Amino acid sequence: MDIRQDDPTAPYVADLLAHHLAELQSVMGKHAQALDASGLSDSAVTFWTVWQDDQLVGFGALKQLDDAHAEVKSMRAAPAARGTGVGRAILHHIIAEARKRGYARLSLETGTAPLHAPAVSLYRSVGFTNCEPFADYQASPHNQFMSLDLAD
Repeated sequence: MDIRQDDPTAPYVADLLAHHLAELQSVMGKHAQALDASGLSDSAVTFWTVWQDDQLVGFGALKQLDDAHAEVKSMRAAPAARGTGVGRAILHHIIAEARKRGYARLSLETGTAPLHAPAVSLYRSVGFTNCEPFADYQASPHNQFMSLDLAD
């Protein structure tokens, strides 16, 4: 797999990003917190695509919250690539980049629907634990919050 820093507004990202947003909204409604291409283009966000051969198989992003804290944003494996290690590859890439940048903590917000169970399992497998809402998030029955201490 090849992970590249990329442009979330690139035409080849549009279909997968639209699928990501539509799927999240279908299970979370107004509680979906995923960023669209405009939000992923913010200067505080770094966006990567994951490629296998010439196929886009996923994406993920890292958002700086402050000098010591960052957030995993909008991780997604393409439907045909689920279960192939794409999510693990992009998550490891994001964690490594967060450590390289010197963040002490990496957090994320995800859903509570059955759709999110594989992602939650992945996050727990690399050491994320439950935490309180962070940044501007508000707790609801539709979301949960996790954090990874990078100081280890």
